[in-house]
Amino acid sequence: MKEEKLKIFIDSIVQYFHHTSEPNVKVGSPFLIKRIEEVSADYTGSITISGAYQGACHFTAPSALLRHLILSVGESDTSEPMMQDAVGEVANTLSGNARRELGKQFIISTPRVFKGPPSDLNKQENSRIYAIPINWKSYKATLGIHLN
Repeated sequence: MKEEKLKIFIDSIVQYFHHTSEPNVKVGSPFLIKRIEEVSADYTGSITISGAYQGACHFTAPSALLRHLILSVGESDTSEPMMQDAVGEVANTLSGNARRELGKQFIISTPRVFKGPPSDLNKQENSRIYAIPINWKSYKATLGIHLN
């Protein structure tokens, strides 16, 4: 995957957190992993990508980050269903922003949400995933990008 495609996703995560009440987010250097489970947290939102590109976008975060994220956008309900919605929304927003940049041949699915490590995401993936560390407040999350 070319660096400019990774940058689209990195810019998108920064833009996403800039819409919260606490916009300071730090993005670490991408590194390669074989399976998203290597970096998965409490919840993972996953978007399958098809069309001109094949792969997936994964956003995985701990419960504490998701609760704080929900509160930072003015919601007071931090229940498990809301955390699941939040992790799916982040993955969907990032993929949607990438679609705007990469064109209509970049087709994205609806989000799949997993509590705990996702067990069946890597069965069709043949290449490595770029893991991009995200630090927001005192929390750590990871954006996983796999594109062919």
